[in-house]
Amino acid sequence: MRRLLSNLIASLSVVGLVLGFAFFAASLTPSLMPRSFLVQGALSGLAGAVGYMFGVAFVWLWGYLELPAARTVPVALRAAVYVCGVIVSVIFLWQAAGWQNSIRDLWHMERVDSADPFKLVAVAALVFLAAVFLGRLFRYTVLRISGWLGRFVPRRVSNVIGAAIAIFLFWSIVEGVLLRTALHLADSSFQKIDAMLEDDVPAPADPGKTGSTASPISWTGLGRQGRHFIASGPTAATIGSFWKEQARDPIRVYVGLNNADTIEARAKLALQELKRQGAFDRSLLVIIVPTGTGWVDPAAMDTVEYLHHGDIASVAMQYSYLTSWLSLLVEPEYGAESAKALFREVYGYWTTLPRDKRPKLYLHGLSLGALNSQISADIFDIVADPFQGALWSGPPFESVTWRAVTAARDPQSPAWLPKFRDSSIIRFTNQNNALDIPGATWGPIRIVYLQYASDAVTFFDEKAFYREPEWMRRPRGPDVTPSLRWFPALTMLQLLFDMAIATTSPMGYGHVYAPQHYIDGWVAVTAPQIEPARIDDLKRYFEAQSASIEGHD
Repeated sequence: MRRLLSNLIASLSVVGLVLGFAFFAASLTPSLMPRSFLVQGALSGLAGAVGYMFGVAFVWLWGYLELPAARTVPVALRAAVYVCGVIVSVIFLWQAAGWQNSIRDLWHMERVDSADPFKLVAVAALVFLAAVFLGRLFRYTVLRISGWLGRFVPRRVSNVIGAAIAIFLFWSIVEGVLLRTALHLADSSFQKIDAMLEDDVPAPADPGKTGSTASPISWTGLGRQGRHFIASGPTAATIGSFWKEQARDPIRVYVGLNNADTIEARAKLALQELKRQGAFDRSLLVIIVPTGTGWVDPAAMDTVEYLHHGDIASVAMQYSYLTSWLSLLVEPEYGAESAKALFREVYGYWTTLPRDKRPKLYLHGLSLGALNSQISADIFDIVADPFQGALWSGPPFESVTWRAVTAARDPQSPAWLPKFRDSSIIRFTNQNNALDIPGATWGPIRIVYLQYASDAVTFFDEKAFYREPEWMRRPRGPDVTPSLRWFPALTMLQLLFDMAIATTSPMGYGHVYAPQHYIDGWVAVTAPQIEPARIDDLKRYFEAQSASIEGHD
């Protein structure tokens, strides 16, 4: 084993090692999310492999162009590369904890004393060696195929065809076997979790509730997230206790994947239940597009229900039970179709009601829900009778409307907090309320994007591979470390890892949105008649609740 490892090390490309060590060291610098040694090790190992790959590709290109090159690499040079690489890596590892603390300090998290360098390096080495093994297996496959083809066609033609066939084979194995098997296992697991009935979430006894015996929507068909949405949330008693005045029980309607066979049938069932519960007699009606699992963020809906003293109805319809990123990968169009069907059904009925006797209509979505909610309504279909507004939080980087508005922002405003035209229709905010813009007045539709500069789900940029993203330029967002630096290729890789762990952040950072920030958004969008001092009281109330939940966790 030792001899095999020494042979492997001796066979590694010197140029590849130079770039591999450089990428490994640079990967230890901070990006948007603080990382554990396991995440950092996986990132650093993959980064080192990417750097090594670039070095090997450069050497190959040099030889392909038939430029002069040394036949052998002196042992002293190889040793010098290893020594210098280790020294640079140790220096960067020594600073890694400080870089991670630069994020933790901004987020009011407990500082770390060490980056666990030995564990980090062990994980990185395993990932690097696995990547190198796969790379060599690919190279071996290309050589075998092109060698066989070389007996029939010119050498360079056989090389191109061999590489193309190898790419097809590897992609087929990864996409057709490994990925599909993993997705099938994930699909089965999430389906079982979704169907799970918890003892502490019984079916509602109130016949007016969704899932009750009087409801056309069965409790078991709601799914785990749907049952939690219906069973949780504030009551008239808790809302009235806070405001010290009478309140109403908010109406919540939810339709699960198993409540009907088709999207259209589920949308019609949602409208039927809204009518049954008298939702169109309330002051507000919110159409929610949930995340991939069907989850509705309680921080969003609890707050708006308090702001309007419970005189509000909301409706959501499940379109998947996979996590958002898996749902986006496997069935991206399904969420959009579901969102459009629900909006079409509810909006179609809403427009038949007298304008002075119907509720104000709003849209909401978080993450993948925000992406699908944005495309649920066609502006040409609603321009004659528009809905009143929308609050979209954590919009994914693929959101077409969000990207277009951000690109067309006032050039004096930063990409992480854009100012769009005269701010009469669309405004942006984050942890610090930025919705009260001097001289700006709202138009007939009020749209607010709630986004954190530290949210990689929103600010991932595939173009970071070759250029610095605009949101990285100064001034930066209040929750982004000044130590963040852009590196070609590497920054995109860091942001990919940030996106994967974005929901592990404390509330109010990353992809976890705090109720007090929703309150600012809902106040701007729905304009409740409440004194500013009482709104501040409500923020403190929810902040205290959030702190107690995080402390318990």
